[in-house]
Amino acid sequence: MSAALLVIDSRLRAVYDGKSGTDPERQRMVDEIVASFGPTEAEELLEGVCTLIYMYMKWLRSAFEEHDEDAVDHVVPSLVATMRMMPRTFCAEVVPTMAALLIAAGSGLSPTLWRAQYGPWTEAEMNPLEATAVLLAEYINRISGNGNDFAIRLVGDALAALDRD
Repeated sequence: MSAALLVIDSRLRAVYDGKSGTDPERQRMVDEIVASFGPTEAEELLEGVCTLIYMYMKWLRSAFEEHDEDAVDHVVPSLVATMRMMPRTFCAEVVPTMAALLIAAGSGLSPTLWRAQYGPWTEAEMNPLEATAVLLAEYINRISGNGNDFAIRLVGDALAALDRD
């Protein structure tokens, strides 16, 4: 989970810094961590990204329910429109998968359990999956108005609370 949070945080920083890439030092650290992964750690990173998506959608469900609105009605169309504007990251074939992933998480279903019914993730879906998590975190940062790192802090605080318990 920590590695997934690090990757998403790194990508968000690049977005907010307006750079075409990430901070070289931070990218080197992320690359070293990912390069050290074996199959088990790679699975855990994938699970971590899915968990982030689930946690973000859970937070959004709560936030929208306070206003008697459905998060899926707001989040999915916005993110799908963004995905369609990014054809190098989201080829047309993966957009329905990423939308369904968001809908599943927005309905309270674990993205990992949802995906299990359709087979394993493919290599072609890894970049779009990561980008979906980044778009979702950026969406939360934007609507919360609590800074460019709110989504990361949200999860970090939840993990810290688990450690204390």
